[in-house]
Amino acid sequence: MGMVTKRKKMHYGDTHLQRRWRVRNRRRDLDQIDDDMRTRSAELINQNVDLEKPGFAQFYCVHCAKYFIDDTAMQAHFRTKVHKRRIKALELEPYSIEESERAAGRGSFQKAKKRVLETQPTKEEVIAGKRIRVEPVPEETASADDTAPSTSKATRKRAEKMET
Repeated sequence: MGMVTKRKKMHYGDTHLQRRWRVRNRRRDLDQIDDDMRTRSAELINQNVDLEKPGFAQFYCVHCAKYFIDDTAMQAHFRTKVHKRRIKALELEPYSIEESERAAGRGSFQKAKKRVLETQPTKEEVIAGKRIRVEPVPEETASADDTAPSTSKATRKRAEKMET
């Protein structure tokens, strides 16, 4: 009985292929998307017809920097985990040069500010004048969440022991 033949690797030394695979699916970074939301959201939602892009560049998700074939596909995308995760990631202020200098010791630390984001408006709403809102979370709400009493079992038991 002989040994089973060992399967050879298909791409030995395939770093040039891996590099191509990494770059092909690359999307815009969060700080670039944040800049787009603040300055060019209406322009990106109402783009001119471009025959090279999916859906002729008429259906674009600003938060994910992605084109869709039609409005049904875009509305379905708004309900997916991928889109919701991206909105959650965009709730924090993007990393900036000032923040990197503070991390290096040139200044005092400041916690990243949370913001309130909504899914982008439809084309008709943008034409009517609605824009993507990027608003900071009010201070009262943020401080109330930090000082909210914990309701875990261990905390309740400790409180009951202290009362007796």
